[in-house]
Amino acid sequence: MDCSLAARLLKGVRAATLSGQRPQMLPRPVIGESWNRMLRSGVDPDRDVRSDLLSMEEVEERRQSSVLMEVLPVLREALVTVADAAQHIMVVSDAEGRVLWREGNAAVLHKADRLGFELGADWAEETVGTNGVGTPLVTRRPVQVFSAEHFVGSLHTWTCTGAPITDPRDGQLIGVVDVSGPLETMHPATLSLVGTVAQLAEARLRERHAAALDRLRAVAAPVLARIGGRAVAVDVQGWTAAVTGMQPVDRIALPKSLSELSELSDGRAWVPTLGMCAVAPLPGGWLLRPDGPDGAAEPLGGTRVVLDVSRPRRWSVTVTDGTRSWTHQLSPRHAELLYLLALHRGGRSASGLAEDMFGDPTRTVTVRAEMSRVRRYLGSLLGHRPYRFHEEAELEVVLPQSPADLLPHSVAPGVLRSRSAPPH
Repeated sequence: MDCSLAARLLKGVRAATLSGQRPQMLPRPVIGESWNRMLRSGVDPDRDVRSDLLSMEEVEERRQSSVLMEVLPVLREALVTVADAAQHIMVVSDAEGRVLWREGNAAVLHKADRLGFELGADWAEETVGTNGVGTPLVTRRPVQVFSAEHFVGSLHTWTCTGAPITDPRDGQLIGVVDVSGPLETMHPATLSLVGTVAQLAEARLRERHAAALDRLRAVAAPVLARIGGRAVAVDVQGWTAAVTGMQPVDRIALPKSLSELSELSDGRAWVPTLGMCAVAPLPGGWLLRPDGPDGAAEPLGGTRVVLDVSRPRRWSVTVTDGTRSWTHQLSPRHAELLYLLALHRGGRSASGLAEDMFGDPTRTVTVRAEMSRVRRYLGSLLGHRPYRFHEEAELEVVLPQSPADLLPHSVAPGVLRSRSAPPH
């Protein structure tokens, strides 16, 4: 590949796009969509990105509180030596796009300093434009950005490839691992490498989570053996370690108020799918003892559900029932599913949702599996046959200002139709 020729062609494509003209060659969809987001949000394509650094004290504080610390050895072992030999550097950012670690070729590190690709720098897409850290945070998939595919002109000497890392314990995005270097060092295989390493990091988190659940199970087993009636031991994310007297589920949605209970004495809390529970702390989790009979009660009239998909990287569902309220952060897939159900208050069949999600009505097994997971935290607020929000629940959907910014990671046909619709 002639990198210089490719860079010149891309500069022409970018120049035409910024001037409002139709370029002779369209950018790749992931890049074109990112450029459109930058144009709508007013990012300056000529800005100097060397600003707003965190202090080293702030960087260290973020490092110590980040789940990324648990997978940093995996990232280093897989990428640093390769990056150094290929005249690249490995960069790891948190979910806000702040650079927390940089390692690799010394000369390239020096070049990165001149570009503002420094420790503590903000490389979110809305700050720096299209790039290998910020754009994967928005799209939730690996992205390679070459030369003039960067929205900001000062980055055109650079190529970067990043992949998001998600914590499998709660589905939350925790950061991005990126391999970057001068444009002439670009290699297409880097995209596959970085994506695979991100998956390895997530696998390490799953292993650590399984070990933690085993430890909690060992502590909870003798406690549950002495209890009469229903009880369940869960970790701090709600994953079930052990259960007695009730139907086991993989995970229980926990309200934020649970963390406010004293860890020194028993308390009580309302848990969405269980009702009122006696709650006692366990090492690494909680013991929940529901008051009522097995099975969650039907939602009452006046229950309000707020589905918030207004932000590019964080989505949630909040349920308010009288004086009780709880919020659950949504994975990308569940944000898509709930948004599509919100469009169809009369309900959607499994095949209809499969068509909306994948453009393939035969993928009903996948849809049913995902909806089963959603019902574990929304319970009877979701009906089935067809799938729908409960008719007595008041539903509000909070959307982004521009339809084009709706769930930017999504390629679901139903979402794409909404995204391309004119604003109301």
